Amino acid sequence: MKTVMALFTCLLAVSVCATTSNAASPSPIFQTSFDCATARASVEKLICGDPQLTQMDIELTRLYRLALTDNHSVPRPDKVMIDQQFWIEARNQCASEPAPKACAIRSYAERAHQLRQGSAIVRTKDPDRLTEGPLAFRCTGFNPLIAATFFNTQPGVVYLKWANTSITLNQVQNDSGTQYIGKDSQGNYRFWQNGDRVLFQKPGSGEMSCTAEPVG
Repeated sequence: MKTVMALFTCLLAVSVCATTSNAASPSPIFQTSFDCATARASVEKLICGDPQLTQMDIELTRLYRLALTDNHSVPRPDKVMIDQQFWIEARNQCASEPAPKACAIRSYAERAHQLRQGSAIVRTKDPDRLTEGPLAFRCTGFNPLIAATFFNTQPGVVYLKWANTSITLNQVQNDSGTQYIGKDSQGNYRFWQNGDRVLFQKPGSGEMSCTAEPVG
């Protein structure tokens, strides 16, 4: 227990960097989960210099802190702390990838999905939240349910997961609705929303019409 509490104290100490904007506004402004002024890891430097990744880091810090307050989370808070440390180490390995930013985006999107999926408190309504989901979609001609977690950054990101497969798609300009595209070794993916209409296309298939289903 002492080890867990020590880890808890350590993680909280580094989970958020607070500064004051000026004397008239003394409230803390939450920034990245590490001090950009002393960032050494290549991925940390990338995050500090990229507005989209900065937004994702701030939001993930918020989700993580909420998960630590939820005694009913799956996994429990002590395991969430350990998992977070492993996740940080894995995220930092994105520096060795051919496309470090794309790797970091995938890492943040997947971790946000895990935290939101495992805790009702993390999914609590927040007008300033940058994440939504996971939501469930049933697509015609496609048996497994698709879980979708959205990162409402600029540009946006959606993490899709079904069966043993997952893909992170990036928002692109579209005249109607919201469209996300991406690809992996299998080919190209597309997820498009316009009001209640949702379309999904994966490698080897045409556009599939999808409907939202209750989660849980």
